Amino acid sequence: MTVGDEYELFIKKVHAKSGLDLANYKRPQMERRIRTLMRSQGVNDLLSYFNLIDKDAEQYRKFIDHLTINVSEFFRNPGQWDVLTNKILPLLLKENPQLKVWSAGCSTGEEPYSLAMTMMESRCDMRNKVLATDIDKEVLRKAQLGIYSVKSLANMSPEMVKKYFEDQGGGFFRVKDEVKRQVKFQQQNLLKDTFESNFDLILCRNVVIYFTEETKTMLYKRFHQAMRKGGILFTGSTEQIFQAREIGLTTAATFFYQKT
Repeated sequence: MTVGDEYELFIKKVHAKSGLDLANYKRPQMERRIRTLMRSQGVNDLLSYFNLIDKDAEQYRKFIDHLTINVSEFFRNPGQWDVLTNKILPLLLKENPQLKVWSAGCSTGEEPYSLAMTMMESRCDMRNKVLATDIDKEVLRKAQLGIYSVKSLANMSPEMVKKYFEDQGGGFFRVKDEVKRQVKFQQQNLLKDTFESNFDLILCRNVVIYFTEETKTMLYKRFHQAMRKGGILFTGSTEQIFQAREIGLTTAATFFYQKT
């Protein structure tokens, strides 16, 4: 079996086990990440590695964590959150006082909780909860628990931390229930599952970095369909949409794209 055939068989087995279709990711980067992790576990070929992660729950967890890159922090890229607060939210609220918002690929919850706090600070009508979705059940459990290290709060002022978190001691903080109540977490595969519609604001940040260009375009088209006219898509700082106009989006601000 060639190296290419081995990789193709491996990703088919992973897809069947996890629902994660690695064919949608850039192969060179993804294969390099997988083989690096595989060798760190003392395994020399991909099919033996699949047998390991198939039988060992801890190794499977390591594999999923390594691939889905669940690294986040509250108010990641603070300047972009300032734009959201001072420009984008007022723009959206003029059209709809009850915003429908979605954090897609929410990881361990820092992003949707940041969004909820931003909306609360802006005195938004919160009758619609922030929808927060991710493919990984384990990170969703962590998000619902809502306990974070002080390191992940580095972008927040002491006043904001005191207002929205409870100090758990030992350098850990818990999101207050009043914030938790504003967020609805659920599992979702962005590339396969049906989306809700009529969103005013969708955040998909630092999620598509390893996707193929074809997969990115397909996903952005799906987000376009899920937004109302005038809705905004907020992307990550490495995820500029070069074909935005062809999709039906126009730039509202850097990394913010509006449905025309």
